[in-house]
Amino acid sequence: MGEKVEYVLSVVQMSGILAPIIFIIFHTLRQFFFIPVIVVCFAGGLLFGAVFGAIYSLIGLTLSSFVVYFLLRIFPSFHQKIQQFKMKWFGPYANLTTAQISVLKLVPFMYYQLLCFCLMERKKAFHEYAIASFYTNIPVVIFYTVFGQFFKHFSPTMGIVFIISLMVLIIAFREKFVVIKWKDFFKATS
Repeated sequence: MGEKVEYVLSVVQMSGILAPIIFIIFHTLRQFFFIPVIVVCFAGGLLFGAVFGAIYSLIGLTLSSFVVYFLLRIFPSFHQKIQQFKMKWFGPYANLTTAQISVLKLVPFMYYQLLCFCLMERKKAFHEYAIASFYTNIPVVIFYTVFGQFFKHFSPTMGIVFIISLMVLIIAFREKFVVIKWKDFFKATS
């Protein structure tokens, strides 16, 4: 995978004025090559600097979210597979808030399509989803583009503190109540 990323980065560097467009397209299609979001955001910071790298990454990541939205709408089998994956990871009654999704996107190597699915469950209409997707992408883009260069210098202790901080934020932003259907409640107890 490292060779593929290096090849794409060298192509982007040599493409001049088309570099931002190629980078945004690569960011949008990165999910089909199984390249983590943080790798591409970090590369954006290296190639274009913190400001332009963050802007291009935000555009590419938001377009990537739109692609996931339409894929989930068009292909019911993909929708069902992601729904089963959500059940396995979060349980049947998990209803992640938008703030939780935003924090979970900061977790390295988190399954991005699953988080888009959770956001899609929360925001049914496309325009609501688009706005929420844009806002939930901002923290991950800024963090990994601007501060990504310092992340590699983290000690294991700092990494553990970072993960614990994310867990605390996820718990703090959770929904405070869960609705369980009557028949599900009594089916589980009997």
